[in-house]
Amino acid sequence: MNRKWSQSLANKPTLLYDKSLRSGQNIHFDGNVVVLGDVNPGAEIVAGGHILVMGALRGLVHAGAAGDESATVTALCFEPTQVRIASHITRPPDDNANGGIKPPEVARIRDDNVVIEEYQPPR
Repeated sequence: MNRKWSQSLANKPTLLYDKSLRSGQNIHFDGNVVVLGDVNPGAEIVAGGHILVMGALRGLVHAGAAGDESATVTALCFEPTQVRIASHITRPPDDNANGGIKPPEVARIRDDNVVIEEYQPPR
């Protein structure tokens, strides 16, 4: 992680949502969004910065909505219907190759593509 990345989004305000989002519920926020619960199918989060879900992510998320390609989406259980970062759009594969409990994952832009990888804490 480079300092420019962490400082640019660290200065954004952060919204803490302390329950799960149900189908039909939306969060639109200019800064970072942290959800202490699940994001269920049919729910949507649009954030100008990072999105962190401390639960299952099964809805639609759009991080860096104003065009910030350094934004990330992180979840303890990463199974979204769609992931957008800035102008990039993807969805995860349909199969769960691990077949069981998976580690937390993060989506970010790398080489002009959205990549989803196991979360590695900063060192």
